[in-house]
Amino acid sequence: MEHQGKVIAVLPLKSGTSKSGKEWTTQEFVVETQEQYPKRACFVLFGKERIEQSNVQVGQELKVSFDIDAREWNGKWFNSLNAWKVELTGTSTMQPPSTTSQPASTATAISTPSNTVPEVNDDLPF
Repeated sequence: MEHQGKVIAVLPLKSGTSKSGKEWTTQEFVVETQEQYPKRACFVLFGKERIEQSNVQVGQELKVSFDIDAREWNGKWFNSLNAWKVELTGTSTMQPPSTTSQPASTATAISTPSNTVPEVNDDLPF
């Protein structure tokens, strides 16, 4: 399966040692689609080499190829989206907020008459 969108979060690395004594490393990241009603999915990269090769960064536009897996724990089931291929589709990155920007002027809010209702673009599907 594939999912395409912009990376909105990269979570810290997780690592440990398996029961058999092998070390493992995983990293999760969240990709949001660029649609009218965006969808978000949290993917898992498994293995230090795959994590380094993918080098996922917030703001990148990616196409993620993944498998879905489910596992049971204490009578509950959990799904995992295991990314096995990450392709960069765009070069855009999110810019940090500017520290030199001026605060919004309150004069506009004060001069707006209180008896008018601002126009609302409510395009929710429900």
